[in-house]
Amino acid sequence: MREPSPANKRRKRVPKPLDETRLRDLALSYVARFATSAGKLEQYLKRKLRERGWEGEDEPDLAVLVARYIELGYIDDTAYARARSGDLLRRGYGPRRIAQALGQAGIDEETRGHVAADQSELRQAALHLARKRRFGPFATRPVDRALREKHLAAMVRAGHGFDIARAVIDAASEDEAEDWVRDICD
Repeated sequence: MREPSPANKRRKRVPKPLDETRLRDLALSYVARFATSAGKLEQYLKRKLRERGWEGEDEPDLAVLVARYIELGYIDDTAYARARSGDLLRRGYGPRRIAQALGQAGIDEETRGHVAADQSELRQAALHLARKRRFGPFATRPVDRALREKHLAAMVRAGHGFDIARAVIDAASEDEAEDWVRDICD
């Protein structure tokens, strides 16, 4: 019979409960590694507290810790929202999906409004998604009614409005779809 390997003998190390210093170090390493929002940092710290526990008597004031990192300039919700919004637009997502992602990151309604894309950017995002996923005029095979409806549904799920999705999907050719995007830019 075989001896158990040393890897099997090891016990999983139980992490120490957090104290003020460890919590601050966790927060600092998180903001150093990731572009984040105040809401995401607070969610992360709450999760770590649930997983590891708290060593002190009183619960830590996470809002004060997050406010300190905002004050130091490590966290900027507007810059995060602008970058995240731009990233999602470049990937072809629409305004509803972008607003949803920013909301989940803890970005407030006012900031989301400030970084909202204009009509030209929304059309470019819709065109990019259609080209990438081969919807409408970019399809490699003939599009029947059922496939057209699937394409429309996918565009709407990606956060685009029905009117924008329909305009891209119903374009007769790639050139017509690109002209539709350029029309708003002029």
